Amino acid sequence: MKTVIFTIAGTLFLVSLAAHLCVRIRLRPTDPDLDSYYHEFEEQHPQYTRYTKWLRITFAGIVISMLLLFAAFAI
Repeated sequence: MKTVIFTIAGTLFLVSLAAHLCVRIRLRPTDPDLDSYYHEFEEQHPQYTRYTKWLRITFAGIVISMLLLFAAFAI
């Protein structure tokens, strides 16, 4: 049981970490107009919205995998 959890959590961690790095590199908004947006309206920018959505998803995967790893150590 412990090895199954380690395998699943380790794989999820590596995949989520790689995806998080790809999102940081490839999906970063490069629109020069984004700097001129007022900070209250920048969430409405489509590139910025997609970027933050994928950052949250990949970071959640990293957190879940770390919780699984800690749970496997506790068993």
